[in-house]
Amino acid sequence: MTIPLWWQNGVSYQIYPKSFQDTTGSGTGDLRGVTQRPGYLQQLGVDAIWLTPFYISPQVDNGYDVANYTAIDPAYGTLDDFDELVAQAKTRDIRIILDRVFNHTSTQHAWFREALNKESPYRQFYIWRDGTPDVYPNNWHNQSEQYYLHLFAPEQADLNWENPAVRAELKKVCKFWADRGVDGLRLDVVNLISKHQDFPDDPAGDGRRFYTDGPRARFYAKVNRDVFYAA
Repeated sequence: MTIPLWWQNGVSYQIYPKSFQDTTGSGTGDLRGVTQRPGYLQQLGVDAIWLTPFYISPQVDNGYDVANYTAIDPAYGTLDDFDELVAQAKTRDIRIILDRVFNHTSTQHAWFREALNKESPYRQFYIWRDGTPDVYPNNWHNQSEQYYLHLFAPEQADLNWENPAVRAELKKVCKFWADRGVDGLRLDVVNLISKHQDFPDDPAGDGRRFYTDGPRARFYAKVNRDVFYAA
């Protein structure tokens, strides 16, 4: 099979929907605002548009704290609006790339809320460790009496990529969007998804060597093969 090289040789245009174009007067850009501009994008010579997160999110990190991977934040529109955006882009031979934030979820995500129950299978979707409340760090989760790992904001809990159920669920998310006509994904901080599970100290460095560029970062290759080229 000959693999097209559009993502290597094409021109991709990043769009931050929140500030691109507002069609409702709310003061926030939306998906319909992008849909109204395919001619403009075509004139620029754009081969693909890369859309930053527009999913349901508490917006602690400008949408990179995702609370639902397959639902669109109402501020940006609906799935029907997204489908129309894809259809209009295709008429101009413009491909669609979506941001995927798979290192972590919002702590408002249903998975994390379920994970607060130690007996839930979703507990293992995140990385929890015992701690001592009177010894630093002492900011454990009160309900669980354990710490959860977060490389970013406390509201962005890191997923446990050593759990095959996590990888399977995220692949389903990728397929959901591929089935709606998405051509590619930009996997945000995918180089950080592998963590040494024993959490060693790093007196000679800042610890990054224990969670950067690990083996799970090759997940993108499986997505390409199993989601985008399976058909």
